[in-house]
Amino acid sequence: MSSTKTNPTCRVIPGASTFRGKQGLDYFAGVSTESAGATGICMHSVTIPPGTRANAHLHENHETAIYILSGEAEMWFGEDLAEYLTMKTGDYVYIPAGVPHLPSNPSPDVPCVGIIARTDPNEQESVVLRPDLEAAVLRPELE
Repeated sequence: MSSTKTNPTCRVIPGASTFRGKQGLDYFAGVSTESAGATGICMHSVTIPPGTRANAHLHENHETAIYILSGEAEMWFGEDLAEYLTMKTGDYVYIPAGVPHLPSNPSPDVPCVGIIARTDPNEQESVVLRPDLEAAVLRPELE
């Protein structure tokens, strides 16, 4: 019985492809199982438009690292989204596996752009929405 599996190879993934994530944000598709056959990492860029936020979510069993290329963002995190942090251009952010979080962009006019890497090679497979936490972060300007 012959196998049709090909060996992994180096490749360039053009940066023009986008997708709408479960989190409610638009992502520029980068390295993933879907685009490159990756088996241990997923890397994308994301823009959080001014005055918007993502849906509350977590990534089951997968860590996330973010580098903020431009702008500023804030994030509520933890079991009840009771913890809070801010991030700005040049900052790195680490999110452990399974930690609920909700990022937003508090700026009225400047987008926040970041590079995201996760230990889940799939673009959206480990995203678990937490609509039960949405009310934990009610701010009229983000609705």
